[in-house]
Amino acid sequence: MRQPANHPIVVGLGEILWDLLPQGRQLGGAPANFAYHAHALGAKSAVVSAVGDDEPGREILRRLDALALNREFVAVDPRHPTGAVSVQLNGQGVPAYRIHENVAWDFIPFPPGLEKLAATADVIGFGSLAQRAPVSRGTIRRFLAAAQPRCRRIFDLNLRQSFYDRAGIESSLRGSNVLKLNTEELPVLAGMFGLRGTTSVQLRQLLDRFSLELIALTRGPYGAILQTPQRQASCTGFSVRVADTVGAGDAFTAALAIGLWTGATLDAINQHACRLAAFVCSQPGATPALPPGLVSQTGKK
Repeated sequence: MRQPANHPIVVGLGEILWDLLPQGRQLGGAPANFAYHAHALGAKSAVVSAVGDDEPGREILRRLDALALNREFVAVDPRHPTGAVSVQLNGQGVPAYRIHENVAWDFIPFPPGLEKLAATADVIGFGSLAQRAPVSRGTIRRFLAAAQPRCRRIFDLNLRQSFYDRAGIESSLRGSNVLKLNTEELPVLAGMFGLRGTTSVQLRQLLDRFSLELIALTRGPYGAILQTPQRQASCTGFSVRVADTVGAGDAFTAALAIGLWTGATLDAINQHACRLAAFVCSQPGATPALPPGLVSQTGKK
């Protein structure tokens, strides 16, 4: 059944795992983080992924229940372990990742009912990482193909290690209508697709080449740029004491998604998304509880 019009249906599609941080284990995976923050901002969020039939997987399912996230389509895989990422932080709290392979979220199935979820979604958030393996790649592409034209399909580039290639990136760009990337990832795309000129020119080239509605370029402590075919909005960012930056980009993407859905202005969306990302940077882990003031800003024009 469709949810009330003031609660968009948001799907985080891809990896779910444990971030093994120096201070302890935290729930992670960019699509799951995205779904969590979208839910905190008022969406009806669902996660499509897979965990192992093991205690780490069961703990993830309990955490999703506690967070009130729909986990109907988080499969339990009896043959592969729950995913994990070893995270090391530098002096500025910036993470380096070692992503474990051949894990449950490499084998996300497409069970009965998943096509219906795709057809009812208002926003889908997905990335490149979960497409490193054929089974999950097939599920992600089939899910995107089943979405309605009105659905915002947000491709969070999220390049990790060597788990991407040009063909996969190009297919994902053609399957999306919003792209989110950072200043380290833009040069990678520039090399792949022969982009030239200033940052703004390169963003417009991507918009034109892949018929995108919007590109969000995050710039760490320096804020973000939102570029559409018509205009650009810039935010210079917010200064905080950084605990770690894990999940900040996913929070930004969630605020972007909800802001676009509510019809807020680009400037308002960018300010809110940057403020939310900065708050996440000030807290340990990717999914801290959000203060009421950040939630109440959602959708302001």
